[in-house]
Amino acid sequence: MSRRPRILVTLDLGESLRKGVPFPNVNLKLAYVRAVEKAGGTPLLVAPTEDRAVIDELIGLLDGLVITGGAFDIDPARYGQSVRGRIDQPLPLRTNFEWALTEAAMADMKPVLGICGGMQLLNVITGGTLIQDVGAEVPGALPHEQATSPALADHPVQLVPGCPLAQWVGAGELSVNTTHHQAVDRLGQGLEVWGRAPDGVIEAIGHRDHPLWVGVQWHPELLADRASDALYGHLVTSASRVISAR
Repeated sequence: MSRRPRILVTLDLGESLRKGVPFPNVNLKLAYVRAVEKAGGTPLLVAPTEDRAVIDELIGLLDGLVITGGAFDIDPARYGQSVRGRIDQPLPLRTNFEWALTEAAMADMKPVLGICGGMQLLNVITGGTLIQDVGAEVPGALPHEQATSPALADHPVQLVPGCPLAQWVGAGELSVNTTHHQAVDRLGQGLEVWGRAPDGVIEAIGHRDHPLWVGVQWHPELLADRASDALYGHLVTSASRVISAR
């Protein structure tokens, strides 16, 4: 029997207080783990590091990659801009770590799923730019930081007819949650739009030649519906093909 695909899932950086003393920590919503498991993969949770030897070991382990979201932004300097409005605290350690993993996965033709900020990273890595603050820069923008629980859908996403994502989920429109204040602006090289919100904000992207590289602006693992299962299922199925091709 072939083994289950190993899916690296990136951890977020945070800080907790114990008796008034701050301690750095790493964290992750359990829903990411369960989504990968449900799809048939083995999730390996990986914390940001600067140690190149460790990064190289992780790259050797991965069959697929999930770049998770978090309450931070990519430094605009990474896409050739200066700060011009709201920017949540950058986390250069995390960005550098996820950048290295993503570049390696793409070079090895392994599947990548970017979630929320992970989709934005995928776009920046391929040479694209970001809208630094949707509310300030998109006329008539929807509130993309919903006031309700992110376990509930908040707005629709219209998928591009015939795009790979529409084929995987078997639908032309999805109902999604929304917890972001930035979004994809100019697309990275080789990427194309697969879905938009009603206000025109890009909500899904993929690579035109390699549909194993996908980004969505919402959190499918928190919705746990058929379309979300199909998205994680595509990731794990693609990773299985990577194993079989060796």
